[in-house]
Amino acid sequence: MTEVLDDAALGPLHWRIWSVSAMGIFLDGLDLFVIGMALPLIIREFSPSPSLVGLIGAAALLGAVAGAAVGGPLTDRFGRKTIYIVNTLVFVSLSLLSAFAWSVPALIALRFLLGIGIGADYPLCASYISDYMPARIRGRMLIAAFSFQAAGMATAALFGLTILKWLPDISAWRYMLAAGALPAAVVFCFRLGIPESARWCLWKGKGKEAAEIIGRFVPGKEKRLRALAAELPARPAAGEIKKPGCRALFSRKYLRRTTLSAIPWFLMDITTYGIGTFTPILLAALAFSGEGLDVIAADFKSTEGALFLDVFLVAGFLLNILLVEKWGRIRLQLLGFGGMTVGLLLLALSSALGTAGGSPLLLILAGFAIFNLLMNMGPNATTFILPAELYPTELRGTGHGFASAAGKTGAALGIFLLPVVKDRLGLTSTLILLAICAVLALATTILCRIETRRRSLEELSSLL
Repeated sequence: MTEVLDDAALGPLHWRIWSVSAMGIFLDGLDLFVIGMALPLIIREFSPSPSLVGLIGAAALLGAVAGAAVGGPLTDRFGRKTIYIVNTLVFVSLSLLSAFAWSVPALIALRFLLGIGIGADYPLCASYISDYMPARIRGRMLIAAFSFQAAGMATAALFGLTILKWLPDISAWRYMLAAGALPAAVVFCFRLGIPESARWCLWKGKGKEAAEIIGRFVPGKEKRLRALAAELPARPAAGEIKKPGCRALFSRKYLRRTTLSAIPWFLMDITTYGIGTFTPILLAALAFSGEGLDVIAADFKSTEGALFLDVFLVAGFLLNILLVEKWGRIRLQLLGFGGMTVGLLLLALSSALGTAGGSPLLLILAGFAIFNLLMNMGPNATTFILPAELYPTELRGTGHGFASAAGKTGAALGIFLLPVVKDRLGLTSTLILLAICAVLALATTILCRIETRRRSLEELSSLL
């Protein structure tokens, strides 16, 4: 029955499954990165310390750590659909509530709760897509969905620009944070009609339900599927279903896979979110600091720059979609970490030259462009794919949840520490430290590499 899913032709229901998952990732990107557009205004209104600025930026990521760690096991235990629908309500309600924050602690708390929903959506979306997509294009469809994170980031910048133009006032940040509620409400409506994961039903012993669901994806095989389902027990006896849990991730069988899925994601997100969330602030510090702009004009100009640089994020995802089934996950991940290192070192060099009195705008743009392009062409995409393919169905949500939690822990550290370290060591040293993180992730990938790309029959024949 699982082979029928693996070999199925891509149909309308596949696209529906994919689209509701992709829009979940879109919401993640929008809600996580809109804070970067809002932060300059929040800083102006509340005058928080550098540590509190870091906490405001990192609050949603800290919540995402908890959400991913809990959401993964929950989706393995209770099914994908129920958690999927409930989780979308978190996006709607907390996006709206964050806009009414009356103090810095309140904003941090509300962003943390929103982050729980964001974190839970990562293993949910990855598991749901992996459970249904045909094996020959599974990696490509996973990345095509994950690429909507870049679309969410670009939309966050677009929302920021539109709202600032419409309301050039300090309070504009409230509208920016509330903007994510509308697309979240649309996603909620579409998720109501999706089926449960057929693979999860099979693992739970619900063969008849699984056969009915699979029959919707492969019309014409319903009779054969019902016959296969009849050979399975209607429901396993109590205690018959094995529940591997988080402990299995660290067993001898899965430890290398867990290391490959979690450590590079952790190190990558330190740099990705540290740079991505503070791109407007970094651009202002690197390129616009000497222009004497007021806070609204500076935020508008740096947000324009961030929106331009988001084009390279989208281009990186497009390259990954084209190459992921040809080159494989590991090769792209290695290439990406190398490119991130180069981009960060170029930004460090531009910072050093700027301190000496230069104005290396082209060097700044080149550093950001290389970083964004190679990051999304490589590890930002592949770290999302690998946990979904390295683990079996019964561990897929748990494994992806753990890896996502590790990544979001790194993201929270990057966002929290960047303004603090920048304040103490300076921007140049901070960028060099981020480059070191990329090098460590490169080394871990080399040491623990496991390629999960499904090879063609021709490739396997040549190896034999």
